[in-house]
Amino acid sequence: MKVFRFNIKRNKVLLFSALFLLAGGFSSCKKYLDVVPDDISTIDHAFKLRNEAEKFLFTCYSYMPKNGDGWYNPGMAGADEIWYPQVDQTHWHAAFRIALGQQNAASPLFDEWAGLRKGGSGNARYDYQKMWNGIRNCNILLENLQDENKVPDLSLSERSRWIGEGLFLKAYYHYHMLRMYGPIPLMVKNVPVESDLASSYVRRAPVDSCVNTISAWLDSATKFLPVRIQDENNELGRVTQPIALALKAKLLVMAASPLFNGNPEFAGFKDKEGVALFNSKFEAAKWVKARDAVKAAIDAAESNGNALYYYTNDVLQLNDVTKTQLNIRNAVTQRWGIEHIWANPNMYFPNSALCMPPMERGNSDHFALQGVWAPPIKMAKLFYTSNGVPIDEDKTMSFANYDQLRTATVGERYNIEPGFVTARLNYDREPRFYADLGFDGSIWYMKDGNSTGSDVNTFYVKAKNAERAGYGHYINWSETGYFVKKLVNWESTTNGSTVSWKQYPWPEIRLADLYLLYAETENEVNPASAEAITYLDKVRKRAGLKGVVESWTNFSSKPSKYTTQAGLREIIHRERAIEMMFEGQRFWDLRRWKEASDELNKDITGWSIHSKTDATYYKERVIFSQRFIAPRDYFWPVGNYDTRRNPLLVENLGW
Repeated sequence: MKVFRFNIKRNKVLLFSALFLLAGGFSSCKKYLDVVPDDISTIDHAFKLRNEAEKFLFTCYSYMPKNGDGWYNPGMAGADEIWYPQVDQTHWHAAFRIALGQQNAASPLFDEWAGLRKGGSGNARYDYQKMWNGIRNCNILLENLQDENKVPDLSLSERSRWIGEGLFLKAYYHYHMLRMYGPIPLMVKNVPVESDLASSYVRRAPVDSCVNTISAWLDSATKFLPVRIQDENNELGRVTQPIALALKAKLLVMAASPLFNGNPEFAGFKDKEGVALFNSKFEAAKWVKARDAVKAAIDAAESNGNALYYYTNDVLQLNDVTKTQLNIRNAVTQRWGIEHIWANPNMYFPNSALCMPPMERGNSDHFALQGVWAPPIKMAKLFYTSNGVPIDEDKTMSFANYDQLRTATVGERYNIEPGFVTARLNYDREPRFYADLGFDGSIWYMKDGNSTGSDVNTFYVKAKNAERAGYGHYINWSETGYFVKKLVNWESTTNGSTVSWKQYPWPEIRLADLYLLYAETENEVNPASAEAITYLDKVRKRAGLKGVVESWTNFSSKPSKYTTQAGLREIIHRERAIEMMFEGQRFWDLRRWKEASDELNKDITGWSIHSKTDATYYKERVIFSQRFIAPRDYFWPVGNYDTRRNPLLVENLGW
């Protein structure tokens, strides 16, 4: 089990001891630890020496969400980016059931409030992210480290750093819950063990109080954290100043966004004492604070050596098309990449087999290569044309008949197999379309698929019924005819009888994310500013596209779109949806923008995967009609169990 990169060898025993602490939990308000290792009998003993205190620090880290795993990240399959086979439910889990509209208050899916995940295949329960327990542990850590009489062999510099890490983790776990539930209780201090039952009842704090408190914790943490990791062999993944600043930026952008900033739908949402939990008045100053925070995070990251990833060490002498695709793919999948401001050491991406289907001329094992993560056609339509504008705006080419058949030429050989017949939708698209998606007839570049003396990859996809990547296996197939290529590390070994995946720490925050957030916030403060477009263009350039002004002026049927705040906002939202696709961001972006009630009430469609011929396969079919009810579905239900046993706790609207 990979939990941290740092101290894996030197502190392997310590890490497992820290994880063992979690098994006991903190379910009783009368004692903190139910089960502990023999050498850590009490909390006091845990902070007698540095060695034991370090175990407790790692315990606090171990609650970090496993966001790189589709089974544990609601953002990956909870919206509309990834769809699963509709007949077979083996791959269904709580996140996908949210996408299907099955969330409920009686037994909440992805129940982070209670620390349970329910609703997997066979109603499986996944006990992992217990945020309140994690916060309680952070409070214990901070209380003891701030006592100078505790851990006497701990140096002052290390004590300060650990306090910073504890404050950051405490802030992050609160942010995680705020994003899911809206107003939450602020666990500033733990309830003393000798307190009566009534003292343990908590109430939800107003959103603005939550944001201000979490932001203050991050400010305090930043003062104690190192600028960068010096001991990269043992400590990669531990938090730094750029990470804390980046999280603060994301927090304040969320707080400035329409869901939280002057949202009239939540104007009447109050606690049981009549305290308003949302500020119904829009505050433009929140966008200013958010913009300044994002810029501070960018400056810190760039000063620390972070930059947009470009594939430069070209020992294989690849063609420009393939190198551009690797620019895009490796920005996510490169281990501890230059673009990764925060790579999660608690989560190495494990879902490559769910992304990649059996390849023609490659491995044909439907269990080693399952290919069940299926992007709907609406996701394929979202990408720009090769001119860098939406397919319904490009005045130089038409996609009106996007299912019309066309034969690939030799000039398209790096994206589509020459001579292959596929839909109009798959031609003349931007590089991110081909870097992110696999489809019938597409080239899937992998390092071990190189032909001798040639950079033309030998792997390509055949996805019609009964073909290698197509419907026909009894359990594994793509429901839409598209596959997620973006998240598969290109250096994985897939061309033999066995498959060896090259996994990577999940990039929680990367620089492109911050560039797009800066463009968004700058546009809200200074409408249609050149500064906003500059940061958009940084991301577009790496994606192989011309700048916004050049692309819209020359190719769009709406050439002045970028000159207005509303028009540039639409461009920014789409750019973000494309650049961050399959990284679990769209789920949250659609909510904070209050666009989920529109986007998640559309049909999920795919090609006719049961067909075997070109003429019948490329017919769009409706797979599922999504339903998103506003304002209810913007936040999780706390759940009947907790609202009934705590008389001070109010349920979210609509639940």
